[in-house]
Amino acid sequence: MIRAGLHAPDQIILDGNLHRFASGTKGRPGHGDKSGWYVAYGDGVPAGAFGCWRSGIEVTWKADVGRQLTMQEHLAQLKRLEEAKRRRDAERQKAQEVAANSVDIIWSNGVGAAPDHPYLQRKGIGAHGARVTGDGRLMVPLFNADGRLCSLQYIDADGEKRYHAGGETGGAYWWIGAMEEGRTVYLAEGFATAATIHEVTGQPVVVAYSASNLVPVAGMLREQVKAPIVIVADHDASGVGQRYAEQASAKHGVRFVVPPMQGDANDYRAAGHDLAALLAPPATDWLIPADTFSEAPAPLRWQIKRWIQAEALIMVHGPSGGGKTFLVLDWVCSMAGQLPEWFGHKIHPGPVVYLAGEGHHGLRGRVAAWKHHHQVKSLQMWLSREGCDLNTPEGYLRVVDNVRALPQRPVLIVVDTLHRFLAGDENSAQDAKTMLDACGNLMREFSCSVLMVHHTGVSDEAQHRARGSSAWRGALDIEISVVPAKDDDPMQIIQRKSKDAELAPALTARLQAVEIPGWFDEDGEAVTSAVLVSTEGETVAAPRNKGLEKHRRMFENAWWFGGAQIERGLPYLARNDLMRYLMEKVDMKEASAKLYCKPAAKGKVICELILSEMIESTDGGWLVIDPVQASAMMIRKNED
Repeated sequence: MIRAGLHAPDQIILDGNLHRFASGTKGRPGHGDKSGWYVAYGDGVPAGAFGCWRSGIEVTWKADVGRQLTMQEHLAQLKRLEEAKRRRDAERQKAQEVAANSVDIIWSNGVGAAPDHPYLQRKGIGAHGARVTGDGRLMVPLFNADGRLCSLQYIDADGEKRYHAGGETGGAYWWIGAMEEGRTVYLAEGFATAATIHEVTGQPVVVAYSASNLVPVAGMLREQVKAPIVIVADHDASGVGQRYAEQASAKHGVRFVVPPMQGDANDYRAAGHDLAALLAPPATDWLIPADTFSEAPAPLRWQIKRWIQAEALIMVHGPSGGGKTFLVLDWVCSMAGQLPEWFGHKIHPGPVVYLAGEGHHGLRGRVAAWKHHHQVKSLQMWLSREGCDLNTPEGYLRVVDNVRALPQRPVLIVVDTLHRFLAGDENSAQDAKTMLDACGNLMREFSCSVLMVHHTGVSDEAQHRARGSSAWRGALDIEISVVPAKDDDPMQIIQRKSKDAELAPALTARLQAVEIPGWFDEDGEAVTSAVLVSTEGETVAAPRNKGLEKHRRMFENAWWFGGAQIERGLPYLARNDLMRYLMEKVDMKEASAKLYCKPAAKGKVICELILSEMIESTDGGWLVIDPVQASAMMIRKNED
């Protein structure tokens, strides 16, 4: 409770009932209004919830018992928390009904505030319909979405603010000035801020009363008002006002403004600054003369020359299992590990944030293998623990808040894969737009590039483009395809679009197996992963015989069928497993299967693979000794 900013009661009763207490503010007792509440359960694993209706705080908690909860305990806790919320809501509804009746009477009996009220004088604003209580406090009304007076805010001469005990505040608002079609409507947090904006602009201003109310009130205005809406957020040291303004802007498509100095719009004007210019910049600042626009050189900036442009939106796409994540990891690790170049292209290193939506176990091995292969000890790189819906206000703010908390601002944010971070349908142009808007906001927020990893379609003709809406390609600065390796052909890295520069020549690469030092599986065998290496300058092997390729595929299928065993660090297929595969999966008779397993049977799988020096006989089976084939099979096993 104390960490949440509340003044905790002297005693906590763990009886499962709802208790009220004077929550006050952190560090001092409350004022007797008992807007704080809690429900606590003491039996089993202690758990519960608490909050404050006046401040909008709500927290659930459970005791740390030093172990993972059983399913029964987890379900019991969920049931308790639902019950706690039900009791809280019932109590709050009851309190709000009582408060609504009381504030009607208090507001009706109040008198209009005089211009010389101490608070109005201190803030340098007019009354604008505010009233005064019998004890001299200023009071302003709060209306709910139905237009009913639901609470009052009381402000004393020193600016101390309190809501009427038990009154409804979530989503509540008031307004100053006449709402007329076409007039810009401003939305501010507090009464003094709203009054200041109205006096400076002459436009209607809605009071949201708190930063958390900016989102629901902006939504209400968007539905009811046919006019431009501008949020004027407070510049808090904590950044709370700006975060809620950003959330409202992303969700409801409204503009927001934050004073450049700490404080609110009233503080900004009081300091002698031009608030009108801040709220409505002159149109000439938006349109720039062409001569001025073109006189200063603006060469492209690169993080990796020709491939990763600075402050750009980039997409890499390819089929599942085609190696696109290996490519992207090679880029970001090279940047975060401060390597001088990538495949001969100069690198401008910098911190990277990797939003990983899947495959965390595999990613861990890939990063470890890359560091070992390139002898890099430290990376300026951070990975997310899980995915989130980036194109929702909640998901976007989660990413922004966590990136802001890092010790360094990233030069690149990777979203891998796109569908793991997209709420909606990748084929929908509207859903694609919300995701592209979120990525664009990240680029502006951190002055970085955003790289999305996406899949291609299923059909052959769709392998050169990203899956889903055509809106994806239209918004990209750079688009890159990964064409998987096939037979003896290496992986291809092909730039499909480069909006501001010539297309880079296509590159070829392959995956090279890397044994990770100190990593062992449950059987004590070394763990391997793979890294991307260039094939430039390598001798291209002659195409394999089609018959031999058929034997190789049969051998590998049998190896998977038998459990993909490893012996002496190499793929191993037992003779019994090959026999079972041929009889059960290929539907051979036992005599034919035995013939296929004989080393001297010309034209059969084992004989041909031994003659090609791909495998060699060992106790009870065969080892894959061809390094390329062994590496390919090990990589696929580790990816599985």
